[in-house]
Amino acid sequence: MQVLAGALLSILLGWLLTSTPGALGANPGLVTRITNKGLEYAAREGLLALEQELRGTTLPDFSGDFKIHGVGKGKYSFYSLEVHSCDLRGSALRPLPGHGLSLSVSDSSIRLRGRWKVHKAFLKLQQSFDLSVKGITISVDLQLGSEPSGRPTVTTSKCSGRIREVDVDISGGLRWMLNLFHNQVESKFRSRLESKICELIQKSVTSDLQPYLQTLPVTADINDFLSIDYSLVEAPRATAQMLDVMFKGEIFQPNHHSSVSLLAPVMHLPGEHNKMVYFAISDYVFNTASLVYHEAGYLSFSITNDMILPDSVFKLTTKSFRAFAPKLARLYPNMNLELQGAVASAPLLNFSSGNLSLAPLMEIEGFVLLPDSEREPVFRLSVATNVSITLNFNTTKISGSMKPEKVQVELKESKVGQFNMELLEAFVNYYLVNVLYPEINDKLAIGLPLPLLKRVQLYDLVVQIHKNFLFLGANVQYMRA
Repeated sequence: MQVLAGALLSILLGWLLTSTPGALGANPGLVTRITNKGLEYAAREGLLALEQELRGTTLPDFSGDFKIHGVGKGKYSFYSLEVHSCDLRGSALRPLPGHGLSLSVSDSSIRLRGRWKVHKAFLKLQQSFDLSVKGITISVDLQLGSEPSGRPTVTTSKCSGRIREVDVDISGGLRWMLNLFHNQVESKFRSRLESKICELIQKSVTSDLQPYLQTLPVTADINDFLSIDYSLVEAPRATAQMLDVMFKGEIFQPNHHSSVSLLAPVMHLPGEHNKMVYFAISDYVFNTASLVYHEAGYLSFSITNDMILPDSVFKLTTKSFRAFAPKLARLYPNMNLELQGAVASAPLLNFSSGNLSLAPLMEIEGFVLLPDSEREPVFRLSVATNVSITLNFNTTKISGSMKPEKVQVELKESKVGQFNMELLEAFVNYYLVNVLYPEINDKLAIGLPLPLLKRVQLYDLVVQIHKNFLFLGANVQYMRA
């Protein structure tokens, strides 16, 4: 029975709760929704795994006293109890609104083999036996919560266990003697096992499942620079058709974790239940990454001539810039240029009409590299562009790529006269498309890891874009070892 309690709870609840860790805040940045379809799949997988674990499991010895008319008193013992087969026909895992989850196992049976021994005075008898436990029914209510650290908690709030029948089949030439009291033995077997079911479940939840959940980190690394806060905002929330687990979802720099000025928006999730699991990821998650990158200076860049592709018609030299600003080449003949650029403010992701976009505003300053290693500022540009985002969603993560639209360049200041702005826009656009954005896309390809337990993979993936959040749906497959 301890295996029955521990294995089923760990496989089902452990998979569900640890599939999404989460932190404390007003609204969640990320919500994982597990539907009844997902819970049903978890229950089926739990039964299969449980049957495998039960086979070959040993149970504690069972002993007691007997008294038989005409025979007198004696002692009996059943030992070396080993499960050799099991038939788990039905289990269900359902949301329990306002509480947590309801776990039930019904109409199940197990068969055990072992040895029996009877001791009366100087008489000792021993042989093998078969024990059949039929009609096992267990019902458990599990309270889901969270602790201040943001980790999930689980406790047993209600439990009942019943066994319809215990049948002991005694072998040996003296089985007639044991048959005289086997009804007594079977009754005690059933009574004892029933009394232990909930005790073992409670022990398993306390000593196995809860510590297992406590080992989960509340953060996950995205790359060498960023991590995401996956602590729970509140206790998992159960309704009639689903279980929602809410996480903060804030992206931060591990060595410099300060509070951000953004608030996560309210997400109105669609009432869809076709998939086993859904992930709602708000714009808050992505925009906190933008803030961190901007604060750390990662949204600035420098362009020098050696960074220009060899086959480019544009070079960062005063000679090449003669077409943009003729006076520049006359004042600074045969010198290299350097462009220093930065995004004016952290660009925020825009969700609208099924599309994702950014509208970063950049400032670029041009310098002439003088022979004495000094830099002379000669012009300043303002660059506005719209960037469309394409999403990629695979079995473990969500990633994206940027595609810039044509830029608009405004000359804010010039110390070298007028510029040919049409040619200058073409140069800036060429650099963004062929140099800057490919580098950014390489970093974006690393992706945001979806919080999944090992051996759990997603398939039948769908992506929807709603106001303020992405809605990702998938079915789940457990990959057996």
